[in-house]
Amino acid sequence: MIEVRELTKRYGSEVAVDRISFTVRSGEVLGFLGPNGAGKTTTMKVITCYLPPTEGTVLVDGLDVRHDSLAIRQKIGYLPENTPLYPDMVTYDYLEFMAAMRGLDGAARRRRLAEVIEVCGLGDVLTKRIDALSKGYRQRVGLAQAMVHDPPILILDEPTSGLDPNQIVEIRSLIKTLGREKTVILSTHILPEVQASCDRVLIIHRGRIVADGTPDELQSAHGGQRILFGVQAPEPEVRSALERVDGVRVEEARTESDGTLLLRLSADGQKDLRPELFRLVVERGWTLTELHRERVDLEEVFRQLTMN
Repeated sequence: MIEVRELTKRYGSEVAVDRISFTVRSGEVLGFLGPNGAGKTTTMKVITCYLPPTEGTVLVDGLDVRHDSLAIRQKIGYLPENTPLYPDMVTYDYLEFMAAMRGLDGAARRRRLAEVIEVCGLGDVLTKRIDALSKGYRQRVGLAQAMVHDPPILILDEPTSGLDPNQIVEIRSLIKTLGREKTVILSTHILPEVQASCDRVLIIHRGRIVADGTPDELQSAHGGQRILFGVQAPEPEVRSALERVDGVRVEEARTESDGTLLLRLSADGQKDLRPELFRLVVERGWTLTELHRERVDLEEVFRQLTMN
């Protein structure tokens, strides 16, 4: 549905996006991640035809952003990070205006407005001016205007910004549902949101793609694992024994009030080390109180890839 080939975007001498290539399939929810200034928003603005590329090719449903801008815009619903709204308009009037701008009229317009109002939970604020709405409701209005023409592609920049926890869960569920029939690019700094909503993750840093894969693939490739290990045994003896377990490192250790030694271990790769640790406890005659494996989360993977 979207194909980016060797895309470069410069602002004068500054290279914002540096020869990146990727594709997004129909019905895929892509999480587009990167620190501030990495090139995310610039890339999305090129895809949505707000900015021309300096070099490279961007195709949207087979159409070239250089030559087919109007046709591409008709296929895209775009929610920028700072939602552009008319604050002096009433909510329903604004949505009706946006639907008309998108070419909807008559019964089709009324039907589609009813659908997005229901989906975005705007029924209680239809008669209120936009400048009287909370930030969360303004964000919902922005999402509704992006969806009002039922586009096959949605590009959402920080869609849950300003929402309360319940609203965030609702929007995550909506994005997941939309992804079954639409192509969605989701840019956010909230990494649990990516884990919950996205089929695939693209991480960009300093204008270049540094990772591309499912959340599980990225965690496996870059994350390693952590193990919470609790035993009732002398700390020097435990540390000495753990030195013989290949790949295990003691990250921190503390002694609980009941004398239990609680250690947080780390290890590279995805081999499950719990059976080996359990055998070690049995051989030494220690009392095991805790043995729990934690996968390194997506936030840690993101930090590893974007710190330099």
